[in-house]
Amino acid sequence: MDTEIGSRIWHAHAKINLALHVTGRRPDGYHLIDSLAVFTRFGDRVEIALADSDDFTVSGRYAPAVPLDAGNLVLKARDALRREAGPERTPSVAIKLEKNLPVASGVGGGSSDAAAVLRGLAQTWGLDMGGAELARIGLSLGADVPMCLAAKPLVARGIGEALSIVPDFSALGLVLVNPGTPVSTADVFAALSHRDNEPLPPLPRRIDFHSLRNWLDVTRNDLEPAALALQPAIGRALSWLDKAGSGFSRMSGSGATCFGLFETGNVAKRAAAEIRSRQPDWFVAATRSMSSEAE
Repeated sequence: MDTEIGSRIWHAHAKINLALHVTGRRPDGYHLIDSLAVFTRFGDRVEIALADSDDFTVSGRYAPAVPLDAGNLVLKARDALRREAGPERTPSVAIKLEKNLPVASGVGGGSSDAAAVLRGLAQTWGLDMGGAELARIGLSLGADVPMCLAAKPLVARGIGEALSIVPDFSALGLVLVNPGTPVSTADVFAALSHRDNEPLPPLPRRIDFHSLRNWLDVTRNDLEPAALALQPAIGRALSWLDKAGSGFSRMSGSGATCFGLFETGNVAKRAAAEIRSRQPDWFVAATRSMSSEAE
């Protein structure tokens, strides 16, 4: 029987694109973006422990949708770090993923899982790797992984790899809603009518609930119209957020998860309870974002 030694939990925070402008397309097909993103306290959880042999298990509400083969980003992250450090420094590990976020939902769940695994294994294996090195490995797994490694309020440019942390950004009260309709990122990008939009406007000098809401009013998620055409249920999610008193509602990433911005955590919790009572089969979560000062 395998034994596990010294397990530890690592959080995989949901990534929320508060605004996302598509500004171009590279010759290799990758789209260029300009996005303000935050990361929520709610997300998946990864448990890592040294073990007699490699093992990977998944639990949680969305476990049935998670592949267990080498195509999973968790295993890709483990194997990429092992290749980088060498097998003699990277003994067998048991990885347990608690999948609390919907799959293919526009909140970077798989990328954040991979980021948590990279952070966790670097410490479990005692590897002397800084953030830049982990981000380089992460970028080989997907454009969202470096920003999920940062997990602080940031502006992402390029294909998502050019990151600028936004200072003095307080935690936000958020409600996340997904109507249970997976959306293919590739299909959404393929359906775009314009790919050369203007970048984000400058951020407010002082960011609080009101200044951020006003700034969001003059920004967009350029993926939202295409995703709405593919999955009209996204419109219902946005409508329920508005009915529940959201100060600002928008789709995150390529969808179908939508977010509502609320002035306080308590108001967000009440709104989430109201939506959940009306749509019990939907994914609904009240949460707070990580501030720029968060560890």
